Amino acid sequence: MALKGRNLLSSLFTSSRSSLTCTYKCGNACFGEADNPTTNPYFGDQFSRRTALRAGGLGVVAVGGSAALAACSAPEENAGGASSTTTEAEVELTSAEGMKFEPVEPNTKDEVVVPEGYQQSVLIAWGDPVIEGAPEFDVHNQTSQDAEKQFGFNNDFAGLVDHPNDPERLVYVCSHEYTTEPQMFPDYDAENPTEEHAKIGWANHGLTVLEVSKAEGGNLKREFGPLNRRITLTTPFRLTGPAAGSKYVKTDKDPEGTTISGTMANCSGGVTPWGTILSGEENFDAYFANAKVDDERAQKSLDRFGFEDEPSQRKWERFDDRFDISKTPNEPNRFGYVIELDPLDPQSTPIKHSALGRFKHEAANVHVTKDGTVVTYSGDDARFEYIYKFVSSRKIKEGDTRHNMTILDNGTLYVAELKGNSPEEEIDGSGVLPEDGKFDGTGVWNKLLTVDGDKAESHVDGFSAEEVAIFTREAADKVGATKMDRPEDVDIHPQTGKVYAALTNNSYRGATGEDAEKNQEDPKEWAPVKENKNGMVMEISDDHAGEKFTWNLFLVCGDPATADSYFGGFDKEKVSPISCPDNLAFDSHGNLWISTDGNALESNDGLYAVTTEGETRGELKCFLTVPTGAETCGPIVTDERVMVNVQHPGEDDEAAFDEPSSHWPDGGNSNPRPAVVVVWKDNGNIGV
Repeated sequence: MALKGRNLLSSLFTSSRSSLTCTYKCGNACFGEADNPTTNPYFGDQFSRRTALRAGGLGVVAVGGSAALAACSAPEENAGGASSTTTEAEVELTSAEGMKFEPVEPNTKDEVVVPEGYQQSVLIAWGDPVIEGAPEFDVHNQTSQDAEKQFGFNNDFAGLVDHPNDPERLVYVCSHEYTTEPQMFPDYDAENPTEEHAKIGWANHGLTVLEVSKAEGGNLKREFGPLNRRITLTTPFRLTGPAAGSKYVKTDKDPEGTTISGTMANCSGGVTPWGTILSGEENFDAYFANAKVDDERAQKSLDRFGFEDEPSQRKWERFDDRFDISKTPNEPNRFGYVIELDPLDPQSTPIKHSALGRFKHEAANVHVTKDGTVVTYSGDDARFEYIYKFVSSRKIKEGDTRHNMTILDNGTLYVAELKGNSPEEEIDGSGVLPEDGKFDGTGVWNKLLTVDGDKAESHVDGFSAEEVAIFTREAADKVGATKMDRPEDVDIHPQTGKVYAALTNNSYRGATGEDAEKNQEDPKEWAPVKENKNGMVMEISDDHAGEKFTWNLFLVCGDPATADSYFGGFDKEKVSPISCPDNLAFDSHGNLWISTDGNALESNDGLYAVTTEGETRGELKCFLTVPTGAETCGPIVTDERVMVNVQHPGEDDEAAFDEPSSHWPDGGNSNPRPAVVVVWKDNGNIGV
């Protein structure tokens, strides 16, 4: 796979993510033109970044000379010794419950750094045994048979559910998003991988189900138990909803179009109120080769996802024809769904829910309204893509997992259309505050599809129900959905019901559509920030089961010492810098926890907590940072513990298998391994 227009972004893309990560994680999705060719309204055209800041009641003069917390200081050099900051006693008393810890300073250390008074341990790392009888990991002696019983690579989303039989145990589930073969194998040749390389890669994708026992403090220990399970790229899945049985998903190996082999590119997800795990299939396009077909309808869909007519990066098509689109043209249509897994039934067949649409799903989080209506939110993680929700027509039946796993097969799928409250002629990108003095807006949810049992109705002209379910991006294009800046995790506040969406970044806003044309005609006319390099967090007040909402920008991420950042109106001298928000979670106090991916502020990624309500709304603190080259994923925050997935540590363009840039978590001269970290407080609950 060739790098997509890498020269275009050489001077624009400022994320810390390495090109190695970009290549293997998403197929260089942020390089070159975006996949959305429409002139649909763009979120960024409704405001300028500077307008957002002024509307929040802040001036536009940088505060570079003002005092700041230690957390806002310059990054430290890589150093050994204790990984802690000042004492907890120095925390301001005004911090909300759950926020009473000293923020971790920005750094570039090759370790996980947590506040003083907190402990940490590694629960499990790549290659560790999951199934009893699996061997201990040996990076120089890997086999595909062993890998199917060991912890997979690059863990992303994570969830915890109660153990059905033992109150001293929990069931931990996480996804394995992608593999980075040059980091995995000492003998890897990217142009000539072996079949065993490919099969080990297949085994390292998917999900892990792991029984864990409660230990001292909030620590957890991995256990061998009957619920332990690995889901891989060869595990059978059942396809449900309007896409099931469609001519667009049938293959020679699956003439019925209902049984799919495996899952991949599993990014963020959610835990349902009925105890199952949801996981979104995201960057699946990067795994396929030779995307040139005769059928015009099929080619249009391939183009809409950015498939390329050339060999894939991993060359899996040499060992399985399903990865060669010229030979198996429908195989890509069998990925890009939200999958559902029952972690308490190791014999169950996981499901792919086509009623939730097919796109690059980042997350699937569930909210239950007062009348029992189940609503699921999800983002399509790519530049200029959309935010969706699904309103189910079925209610939860307590204790009936079989019924509850049909809830996401019945209901209505919507896509968001946003509008600013100011007159269009006042939003010219100049940074001038509109006359209404506000930065917010309204929105509507446009219907795409309604499913009721075996019946399905399309709400999009020219699309059948099965076409909406499979070609969801194109259907959303047709109804005028609003293009966003990489909508990733979308989660719901457990007390207020407000919806929060992480808009990670947009490295080149002028890459497609009407925005591109106007940038070419008059680059000064449009927003002064061509790239949204640090990201934002949007706050939505939604009529969950209805079709209307209001929105505002809660966070405009970045360096608080500069004008182009905003923290919910909180004093910027007292917050941590944050860049590229990705995964979201809430604690029991209602604080929002944000993990980051690709920090553009020249420091390691981390996990941050921010108050969403009350007088300290917008107070944001860094709780931990991850090792060099790593991304923070899958946060779980309870009163007893914080858990994060440390993905791709040491994934550095200057590193090689025999010369790694990170030795985390094993230390010494070891190669880095993605792993799960548990953090707990010495005495008491998290942040209190």
